Amino acid sequence: MNVSSKLSLIFHTPKNHSPLFKFSTLISTTPQNPSPHILTKCIALLQNCASSKQKLKQIHAFSIRHNVPLNNPDIGKYLIFTIVSLSAPMSYAHNVFTLLYNPNVFTWNTMIRGYAESDNSTPALGLYRKMLGSCVEPDTHTYPFLLKAISKSLNVRDGEMIHSVTVRNGFESLIFVRNSLLHIYAACGDTESAYKVFELMGERDLVAWNSVINGFALNGKPNEALSLFREMSLKGVEPDGFTVVSLFSACAELGALELGRRVHVYLLKVGLTGNLHVNNSLLDFYAKCGSIREAQQVFSEMSERNVVSWTSLVVGLAVNGFGEEALGLFKEMERQKIVPREITFVGVLYACSHCGMLDEGFNYFRRMKEEYGIRPRIEHYGCMVDLLSRAGLVKRAYEYIQSMPMQPNAVIWRTLLGACTVHGDLSLGEIARSHLLKLEPKHSGDYVLLSNLYASERRWSDVQTVRRSMIEDGVWKTPGYSLVELGNRVFEFTMGDRSHPRSQDVYALLEKITELLKLEGYVPHTANVLADIEEEEKEQALSYHSEKVAIAFMLLNTAPGTPIRVIKNLRVCADCHMAIKLISKVYAREIIIRDRSRFHHFSGGSCSCKDYW
Repeated sequence: MNVSSKLSLIFHTPKNHSPLFKFSTLISTTPQNPSPHILTKCIALLQNCASSKQKLKQIHAFSIRHNVPLNNPDIGKYLIFTIVSLSAPMSYAHNVFTLLYNPNVFTWNTMIRGYAESDNSTPALGLYRKMLGSCVEPDTHTYPFLLKAISKSLNVRDGEMIHSVTVRNGFESLIFVRNSLLHIYAACGDTESAYKVFELMGERDLVAWNSVINGFALNGKPNEALSLFREMSLKGVEPDGFTVVSLFSACAELGALELGRRVHVYLLKVGLTGNLHVNNSLLDFYAKCGSIREAQQVFSEMSERNVVSWTSLVVGLAVNGFGEEALGLFKEMERQKIVPREITFVGVLYACSHCGMLDEGFNYFRRMKEEYGIRPRIEHYGCMVDLLSRAGLVKRAYEYIQSMPMQPNAVIWRTLLGACTVHGDLSLGEIARSHLLKLEPKHSGDYVLLSNLYASERRWSDVQTVRRSMIEDGVWKTPGYSLVELGNRVFEFTMGDRSHPRSQDVYALLEKITELLKLEGYVPHTANVLADIEEEEKEQALSYHSEKVAIAFMLLNTAPGTPIRVIKNLRVCADCHMAIKLISKVYAREIIIRDRSRFHHFSGGSCSCKDYW
């Protein structure tokens, strides 16, 4: 076979066969008698083609012509390094690697690095074990690549095993090994181990700070992330774009709008506004803090947008109660020829669901399948069940669940149970609960929903039975709390909370609020108070819900007309929703509540959800 025939195989490889893989087959079967000059030239060429896959192909052609063997240690080493550096298929790198006799530690490390940076990092650990079996001693570069590969698989046990090996081999003190250990523990959600590694580091670079801050931010510990950032600032370490993204995530989790705004000012000062990833995080932060107009402003000022940018604003508008604007933005996205993804349609269907747009929701679901060829996932079916449930079509929602082409998960059955509680369908509620007992028997929210359903029917003995079963099963109700930001601090309130120094003033104001609301026609909604007690006691229990305590605290401590923002970990109850509408009218305040599923923008006695949540 001449060179041109061989090259034709290179450029006309059948589908699913890498052209570079073909190269290895061709070269390895070629007579192997090149001159030292040709070997030196091939090595020099490989060393200088680290930025072009086309040049790599040309070097292969040159190698074929001059009978260069791949199993030459130097040629193989540099060829594998070039393949990995160019992100060429690892199948080809592996094929070259298998031809080498006694590859050195550099080549083993290059292969581990290649897998760590590829879409499939799983073979890296197996390769490391083969390396040990070949009596090749790992060096300081082995473990960072290996830990990076393990972090992608989110296998904390493998990470702990390699951590112990680095300690035994004396590599743990090296900063890039510790940074890799930090990253794997943080990526796997083990923030305690990540912080222990961080504390033991004598030298901490920006990578280390970013890893642990991001680990806290992404694993439900925003306060720790922000505290660590303050410590980082005091140490004189300058944050970068990655730090800023983590901070926005932490601020969004806490609803710390003012703190996030200061981070925004910082990124303007240091010139990070051109970073697409940072801008997407900024947009998401404002949307999650209920400041949707600022989110829209960020979007409009972005010089570059991708599908994440569009989707973030679509979802942000939807959860903030602006469903029509969300769908309008999606239509503009289509006009701009931005191809929506699966997650985009989750946002669109969410908008339809939370704004009561039943027909529009089914139309978008059909278009998603027929026009965009997107196969519906469980999240999309969940949105459709939610759409029917929120519209009060509980029986139709149950029929829809039964017709799904996949097994419904706990979230879908919980959606139906919640709808049954709201709309008073006891029989279907018990059916939903029976399925949840099989899927997630220890979920406290399901006990609460069923208790609410029985309480609304005044079946107090069944309420007590459910509550006893919670105790017997060792299940505890998630306590409700509300967060507010004031003066660079985030305050947390629970039901009946009297821990704050101004509690006496807060509860005095709550009593006054209740009197004023009754003059406006307020009647406490006591149906779901889970106890067979007198109405007066139920009304008092309702008046001490955490969001009401938080609002009273903010009314005492902010100027008239200042918007009040509250983050609540549970769904806003019907009584609080009704009361907060009236508070917004009586005190002429805009009140934004973010509960576990959406935002409520209260103003002038009405809510953005239009009483549909």
